[in-house]
Amino acid sequence: MQTKRILIIDDEETIQTVVQFGIKMAAGWEVFTASSGFEGIQAAQTAKPDAILLDVMMPDMDGIATFKELQSHSETEQIPVILLTAKAQTAEKRQFNDLGVSGVITKPFNSLDLPEQISRILHW
Repeated sequence: MQTKRILIIDDEETIQTVVQFGIKMAAGWEVFTASSGFEGIQAAQTAKPDAILLDVMMPDMDGIATFKELQSHSETEQIPVILLTAKAQTAEKRQFNDLGVSGVITKPFNSLDLPEQISRILHW
């Protein structure tokens, strides 16, 4: 598996740390973090990650608004986005898929399984 660059956008530092640790341990991928939608958009524009893990529930700018903003910029619209959410009801999943996100990973998750889940969702 080649080294990938993953951006995690989540307002919870513990989630950032767990995801970063799990992905590095399991796959050796490079992980960048951002604590808000605004920060995440800037990071995506400068770091050009291979994929973005995006928390749905964040203050100020939630994951849906962040995703829409990423889609509105030519330099970030092609980056695959996987939503991280505790909301896993069928209606929410349908709404997320209708948005055009690449996939959804439900919280709680095992961080060591994330690279495999990401690879499966993105057909890497």
